[in-house]
Amino acid sequence: MSLLQALLLGIIQGITEFLPISSSGHLVLTESLLNLEVDQLKDFDVIVHVGTLLAILIYFRREVLNTKYWPYLIIGTIPAVIVGLTLENQIDAVFRSALSVGIVMIIVGLIFTIPEKKFKSEKKLTWKNAILIGIAQAVAIIPGVSRSGSTIFTATFLGLKREEAARFSFLLGSIAIAGAGLLTALDLSEITLGYDRLLIGFFAALFSGLFAVSWLMKYLKKHSLKTFGFYLIAIGTITILASIKTF
Repeated sequence: MSLLQALLLGIIQGITEFLPISSSGHLVLTESLLNLEVDQLKDFDVIVHVGTLLAILIYFRREVLNTKYWPYLIIGTIPAVIVGLTLENQIDAVFRSALSVGIVMIIVGLIFTIPEKKFKSEKKLTWKNAILIGIAQAVAIIPGVSRSGSTIFTATFLGLKREEAARFSFLLGSIAIAGAGLLTALDLSEITLGYDRLLIGFFAALFSGLFAVSWLMKYLKKHSLKTFGFYLIAIGTITILASIKTF
């Protein structure tokens, strides 16, 4: 991996981790385009996720210290922990291809285009809602399913305001990112990339992540996820067509 590729992947991770367009899906597509060996990028994957985790902690520092969120975050994390520990490798083996990612992106995009006004009622966060949002986060282990998108959509479907839905989504995601990063780090036997590339990836993910989360929180004040749905349908279609041509 070159320094430029490290910068590019770090920026993509930072932006797509927060925008509801699937960071895992875009990384799979980018790695495929750059002909990079995924198995040799585990250390890089850990460091860019640390960058996006730090971006969440910085932006939502007040909410992190607010104990009212903690019980809901704990119960909402349970589904992702169960799925991550039991099915992550099998899911990754089945869905980690450009064609699979394209198909999943189209499905998710179509879901995002469902009119929000049909289920908007502005309810408060409850234990039941927390576990259902947590299930949506667990589904996002599939490459092509956006973690933020699936949780924000589910939260608004359950009646939460978009801003509150996004806030809980990112706080919930911070635990999942930390846990996944820790498991990947423990699985590392050695550092395969140079520290210069790791540092570039880390800071690229951190600063692009701060920009993305700040922009999205402002965007959601007046807009739904529909635009991102159209984007996913378009990029998913292009990905499928490109994959078919390579067969």
